[in-house]
Amino acid sequence: MAQARDAGCTGEDAEVAAWISAATERITAYTQQFFEPTVAVVVVDVAPDGTALLPRRVRTVTSVTPVRAGDDAPSLPSSAYRVTSSDVLGAVDAVHLRWGGWDDLVVGAESYNGGWRGLFDRWGAEQARVTGEFGFAEVPPLVAQACALLAAHIQAAAAPSDADSTTAPGLDVDDEGNNVRIENDDKTTTPVSPSASTGSTQVDALLVGYLNRGHSLIGGI
Repeated sequence: MAQARDAGCTGEDAEVAAWISAATERITAYTQQFFEPTVAVVVVDVAPDGTALLPRRVRTVTSVTPVRAGDDAPSLPSSAYRVTSSDVLGAVDAVHLRWGGWDDLVVGAESYNGGWRGLFDRWGAEQARVTGEFGFAEVPPLVAQACALLAAHIQAAAAPSDADSTTAPGLDVDDEGNNVRIENDDKTTTPVSPSASTGSTQVDALLVGYLNRGHSLIGGI
């Protein structure tokens, strides 16, 4: 995520990348935020007025699908909703279903059937599955600093007792001496489970303003 070398993280490029990757994972688990544009899926409640607040900063939405018992409904066309993002001053991250709209070409959403609102009511859907790109356009400077500090902290805590020893990019030890494989690769990963701390009180303090304790991700990366 950030320039770990500037905070004292040393080693070959692959090694530094591994420490940054480990720090990024801890920060994600602690904040439950995306600090870089990330494709994901969230399931959100739909309010009576058709507003579905999103638990992450949204950049683009590619599909909105009503969630109903037993089976999923077809995705709604983009004309059935609009998206607002906190990237715009004063706006909130949300999908706003066009309750007053309709589409006579969509079965169940015709004007004489109550349009989009009638379609949702007949399905008994109270939630929507939203697929899109979430996260910040750029990593906030404070988060970049926190990532650098945490990467250096993890490396220092996992340093071998023998000063002459060398460490590999996939070091099998964490800050408590446990054997945990740290690797640097580009494989897609599943959402990280929430964590109460990054393992560094200093980093926790830097990130407190970015904590997101909203709904968990359903799918995505």
